[in-house]
Amino acid sequence: MAGGLAAAVPAALFAALAGTALHGQAFAAAGSALPVGAVAALLLLASLQLFLGAAFRTLIPTAVCGAVCYALAGWWSGMEPGKRLIAGDLAGGIWVYGIVVVTVAMLAWCRRYSRSSAGRGNAANLPPGPGGAQS
Repeated sequence: MAGGLAAAVPAALFAALAGTALHGQAFAAAGSALPVGAVAALLLLASLQLFLGAAFRTLIPTAVCGAVCYALAGWWSGMEPGKRLIAGDLAGGIWVYGIVVVTVAMLAWCRRYSRSSAGRGNAANLPPGPGGAQS
């Protein structure tokens, strides 16, 4: 578990930094700006959380990654106006509040990779082999 936490914190730092830099990118279409950068930042976070859940086969690194990323994004969006890294616009709202949504979704998805659910397919639970004996 210590390896999972040691990987989750740098992954969260990377997701928070890259997502904050990326979230402001917009695609202008039909007179309005679509916040594609915020969506891309959330996909980056989701991919990192999915990797952590699958690699370490526990939900803790996925949850830690989401919590640290959300704490950093919340801190950067709550700074005084001259130093604020995440503005209170549509893209900033999607990025900050989307972190929670993505983390909950990835925790639900990564439950299938946890070690407790992996025990359902071990040899003790398999049906007998062709000769009637356990393999």
